[in-house]
Amino acid sequence: MRKMRIWCWNVNGIRAVHRKGFKKWLITEKPDILCIQETKAVRKQFPPDIRNIEGYQTYFSEANRKGYSGVAIYTNIKPETVKTGFGIDEFDREGRILIADYVDFVLFNIYFPNGKRSPERLQFKIDFYDAFLEYINALKDEGRNLVVCGDVNTAHKEIDIARPKENEKISGFLPEERAWINKFLSEGYVDTFREFNKKPDQYSWWSYRTKARERNVGWRLDYFFVNIELMEHVESSYILSDVMGSDHAPIGLDLVWKD
Repeated sequence: MRKMRIWCWNVNGIRAVHRKGFKKWLITEKPDILCIQETKAVRKQFPPDIRNIEGYQTYFSEANRKGYSGVAIYTNIKPETVKTGFGIDEFDREGRILIADYVDFVLFNIYFPNGKRSPERLQFKIDFYDAFLEYINALKDEGRNLVVCGDVNTAHKEIDIARPKENEKISGFLPEERAWINKFLSEGYVDTFREFNKKPDQYSWWSYRTKARERNVGWRLDYFFVNIELMEHVESSYILSDVMGSDHAPIGLDLVWKD
């Protein structure tokens, strides 16, 4: 039997989470793959002791804009290839995308855009969603298995947000954003967490400003999605809500193959 543990975390600044014990946490917990989002740093700005960690290979996607966005993968399994975009410059230059081919599946580590800033930025978010879906559907049509993880910046259903009525006109819970997730799932993908946990009050992000985490007034913004065919290999999907250091909690996906 072969197992693989993939974790995902919006760290809200790699240098900030580094000061809070990120390296010790990673080498203690030892996930096979850790995908992080919102590093707010280019590779040379990562603290030297976490730019490379023994036992892991590290891949980066960097934004053109300083101190903005950014994603990275720490992996103890060497991928066949790693790409840093969809091949569309307006999206790729923001450093939101890493696509790693692990033979058994293609892993997408993505920091999806936030649409709160302006109507133009909301449209950018929807356009990004659509470009992403077109890209992965092409791979799925080729027969590839897919694992998608990251901060999607949208709570899907009312169960995924503490105060749905108060936020129904706020980006992150708008009807058109939620409808896109419905469309995505209808095309052959699964929100893995909800296959294992259908309880309310399960969140992955809490506002710093209102001490919302202490009161568990949160949003579930972070997801692991897989194509339906891969679900037979999904052993568990969960939120690591006790892990501190960011305004997001890490999430996890355990895969198993019975060779």
